[in-house]
Amino acid sequence: MAKIFNKNITPACKYCIYGNALDFTENVICKHKGITNFNDSCRHYKYDPLKRKPTQVTLNKNYSSDDFSL
Repeated sequence: MAKIFNKNITPACKYCIYGNALDFTENVICKHKGITNFNDSCRHYKYDPLKRKPTQVTLNKNYSSDDFSL
């Protein structure tokens, strides 16, 4: 299971509580800095875990009958 509250996430405006993503661009509008790039950050950065999209897990589809037996 992926950790949602990972402390090692690189600060980026796209994950900040003060930033809002602009549609159709790779920019964020920030309460403190104005329009910035997704990967910028500043001293006001505060992580918002709800803005982060988890990576999709792919499953191996090569099952055998041994995988389902005890």
